[in-house]
Amino acid sequence: MTISEIFGRIYKILDFTLFKIGDTSIGPGALITFIIILVVTVAFSRFISKLLAAKVLSRMPIEEGKQYVLKRITEYTLVTIGTIIAFETIGIDLSGLTVIFGLLSVGIGFGLQNITSNFISGLILLFERPIEVGDRITVGNIEGDVEEINIRSTTIRSLNNISVIVPNSEFVSSQVINWSHGDRKVRLDLDVGVSYDSDLDMVLQSLKDVALENQKVLKRPAPEVIFMKFADSSWSLQLRAWIADPKRHYQIRHALNCAIVKKFRANKIEIPYPQQDLHLRSSIPLTVKNK
Repeated sequence: MTISEIFGRIYKILDFTLFKIGDTSIGPGALITFIIILVVTVAFSRFISKLLAAKVLSRMPIEEGKQYVLKRITEYTLVTIGTIIAFETIGIDLSGLTVIFGLLSVGIGFGLQNITSNFISGLILLFERPIEVGDRITVGNIEGDVEEINIRSTTIRSLNNISVIVPNSEFVSSQVINWSHGDRKVRLDLDVGVSYDSDLDMVLQSLKDVALENQKVLKRPAPEVIFMKFADSSWSLQLRAWIADPKRHYQIRHALNCAIVKKFRANKIEIPYPQQDLHLRSSIPLTVKNK
């Protein structure tokens, strides 16, 4: 067998029609070409976006979240251009919207509704920016920091240093708490109960002093103490303190609680134990017969 015959057989195999899109026949050769272009495009887009972030965006006075959005937009734009080139290379003309909608309908028909939903949600997250990289968020019962917003899912680093992969649609359709969105200041509410025999003025001043003595508590807005209600066995009060870093709210809450215990003991303010009244009712008296 000559070399020309070998190449002829290879050409026939690569040119064999697997399926058709419109009037265009797609064979193994076209698929291989399409995949190679996509792989090269994805690798090139990631290289360019990382280079842009490291050499250009990092030197500009732009917030980290905006830098990430620009990086992602650049990457997605290059991938889109590469995909169009890949289609054009194998002879599929995407100038008509009919082909695009036809491809989308085929994908959705094969059960890709969730992927489509997450993709669109990912674009919403990037452009609307309800969450950004570096934000402290709570979604469901998970609290953590946003590490990466991808086209299908978002990666959250939990407080236990565990990577949690959340579909993008969850952020659009469900309630998400963003501790860092807009104004980063957050208010801590600490509920405290004191005995009815306590000196009320001393209690109020002691709680306010605890907040003012903590360096992590902001002076403006000023901390305040609210008398909430008369509970069964105590006065219920609430210390409200503002902090600048929402990522440290657990540590600051711990420090304030410990300081309250020490301050109350120093000022002889009693934190009562929970009390419950137990009512005993005597039963029918028993008569004992003497023999």
